[in-house]
Amino acid sequence: MNLSRPLRTTALPALLTVSALVALTACGTSEADSAAGGSKATVTVRIPDPGNSGVLALGKKDGSLDKALSKAGAKVEWTGSAGPFAPAAQAMNADQLDIATGSITSGITSLAQRPGFKFFTAVDPDAAGEGILVRNGSGIGSVADLVGKKVAVNQGGTGEYLLLKALAKAGIPADRVTRVYLRPDQTAAVFNAGKVDAWAVWATYAVAEIGSGKAHFVADGAAIGSDNYSLNAVRTEFAEQHPKVVKALYQYLHETSAREKQNPAAYLNVFTDVGPTAVTGKAKDVQTEFTAEGGTVDPIGPEDIERFKAVAAFYAEQKVTRTRVDVAAHLLDVGKLT
Repeated sequence: MNLSRPLRTTALPALLTVSALVALTACGTSEADSAAGGSKATVTVRIPDPGNSGVLALGKKDGSLDKALSKAGAKVEWTGSAGPFAPAAQAMNADQLDIATGSITSGITSLAQRPGFKFFTAVDPDAAGEGILVRNGSGIGSVADLVGKKVAVNQGGTGEYLLLKALAKAGIPADRVTRVYLRPDQTAAVFNAGKVDAWAVWATYAVAEIGSGKAHFVADGAAIGSDNYSLNAVRTEFAEQHPKVVKALYQYLHETSAREKQNPAAYLNVFTDVGPTAVTGKAKDVQTEFTAEGGTVDPIGPEDIERFKAVAAFYAEQKVTRTRVDVAAHLLDVGKLT
């Protein structure tokens, strides 16, 4: 993906601005309470621990994220660990987390509940790093070959979307393939044991399998025509109270994601290059290639919203959600945060 492409247009009437949000209210340690002499306390931003790779991992290690947020009067509190968006959304709803990352697909199913969060950034769909994974020698050479087979997916999230989208594009009724609902962190063993024939998955889990030399995508995101954006979400009340902090976080993510795209290897194995969290061998090459081909963290623009709407419509048509979710009602325009 070309780094020189223009930023998305962000002057959007469909996006909520801070002036449209409710008035500020106190919120425990997340509020910059007035102190003696009129000074303000530091705002704490609760973010899932980023693990061993990525821009947040490096920002944690070198202190650059706290330095960037300090200009907005904030600091990070790392809590829990990064993982599927659904539990993170629940944590934001319960005022246990302020920021989380997820896909538009898992975001839509979470929005179908009672969301206490809004999305404020977008990364273009990963054309190279997500898709339908099959074992080498499986005899599955196309999406059509999945008919009558079992495919592992995470329910309501990226995996289920990728499979349904691939089948729809190939003109294959969804019920001709058996969906096996599994948590992504539990699927590798099932996949490698041959208990499922394929795995609809994204880079976080695909890299190790492809890097092992024992699996490959029968169809990647580009072939599927995926609209599966990666998004950053913020707890609604936090955004209402601390718009400058949200804007500072966006700016940091935007700038560092551009640097990561130019030099992916520098953002791998940030804390350790050994053990289960390390990316090594061929998998490191695979991850580096996926990151170099991927997108950067940008504002949400009009063209993105149209594609979000298409995903919401597709999910409703496929009966993943009971109704068409209004994604536009849960977006923030970071360009208007003050």
